[in-house]
Amino acid sequence: MKTRCHFFAGLLAAVLMCGGTRAETGSGRTVKIVICGDSTVANYDTSKTGLRGWGQVIGDGFKPGVQIVNLARGGRSTKTFIKEKLLVAAVKENANFALIQFGHNDSHAKDKPEATDAKTDFKEYLRTYVDSFRKAGTEPVLITPMHRRLFKDGKPTEELLPYADAIKEIATEMKVPLIDLHAMSGELLAKLGDAGSEDLFFTNDRTHFAEKGARMMADLILQGIGSQVPALRDCLRTAGKP
Repeated sequence: MKTRCHFFAGLLAAVLMCGGTRAETGSGRTVKIVICGDSTVANYDTSKTGLRGWGQVIGDGFKPGVQIVNLARGGRSTKTFIKEKLLVAAVKENANFALIQFGHNDSHAKDKPEATDAKTDFKEYLRTYVDSFRKAGTEPVLITPMHRRLFKDGKPTEELLPYADAIKEIATEMKVPLIDLHAMSGELLAKLGDAGSEDLFFTNDRTHFAEKGARMMADLILQGIGSQVPALRDCLRTAGKP
């Protein structure tokens, strides 16, 4: 009961904070969002590289009073993020919401230490994330992995689809808000094509983003938040319509 009260108290704080100004609520509290993910999500040194992750820029889509804590790290999968105690660190943030996106590194060859199987341990690790955040009073939000800039017969390839489908299944099973970035990014790449999407990605890279691409991914996620996470909707600068 204590955990459930903590959880709903956190959601109420988010609604009150984002529904008006601090002066109106009198709370002086911020809404905290912690982010878990891989290199497509992570922060990068802007003085050294044009590489960007969507977690680095998504804060621009929220009103003042929303704090973003981006703990995403390059090379991590659902498994190694836990093994390196990054999930423990994320839970200790006592955030109101957690945005969780994995799949790219989980999909690596089976002999790689970060690899997981979409039908088995990948799902188990996702359940661990959901349970861990909920016990801490944080609402988890699952995000499917975006497409790589890979095409076959003019269409985006589907090598990450098993992981996207697994995330959807866990979202349904555990009643977790879902943002289907895999589908949305696929539609975007199909529309732009190989040549038209080149400037979204870092130089000679088909997985990682330049600033333009990171902001496009962030905009898609903000749209998803607007439609799938009602308690955060009023925190958006544009109500999820970039």
